[in-house]
Amino acid sequence: MQIKARKGRVFVLTGTATMFRGEALLDVAAARGIYIPGEAGKVYDTTALTEDNELTLALKSLGATMISPAECTVVTELMPTWRNLWIQRLRWQRGALENLGAYGMTRATIRYWGQQFGIGYGAIALNSSIALAIITLFSLDRFIWFPFWSSVGAIFVVERVITVWRNGRKGVLLAFLLIPELLYDVFLQVVFFNALFKITLGQVAHWGHVQSKAVAP
Repeated sequence: MQIKARKGRVFVLTGTATMFRGEALLDVAAARGIYIPGEAGKVYDTTALTEDNELTLALKSLGATMISPAECTVVTELMPTWRNLWIQRLRWQRGALENLGAYGMTRATIRYWGQQFGIGYGAIALNSSIALAIITLFSLDRFIWFPFWSSVGAIFVVERVITVWRNGRKGVLLAFLLIPELLYDVFLQVVFFNALFKITLGQVAHWGHVQSKAVAP
């Protein structure tokens, strides 16, 4: 649904599910150090934490056309623990911010800058609304009903349920409860501010690898 709404526009060329034309990669290597960041002659910027995101910005900066076909479906491995998820998301978030810092504000990156500012604003707005709801709950001796905001919340829930309908009862139930998604949003927002904090302090970034369990023969 999102791909169709964007008419195939690509935000990130995911590293596990992308095909490139050889000519495009040669153009990137030739432009490194001249028109785009990186070492001359190298396709990938090996200093980037998120090489797929960085390569996306490189190609967009050179005017490449990138398409995500709605008919193409891919899967990826989920993080097995919250610690692994934290490390993965922190690398993605910090990598995205560092990539934008390297490229600056350009025609190719302005949408990505907008997304990052949107994440920051969303974090402040969501957590402020949660704090206000908690304060109101404990400050008043009766529950106050807001029909307008209740209607907005109901529309949001219906949209989520319709979106995951194909995933069966468990997916529908998870979407209907809504609270788990809000808590996950808060988790990602904490990751966002943690990434900003580490960048500001100049802390060394780590990739982080999942230790796969040995498969019995």
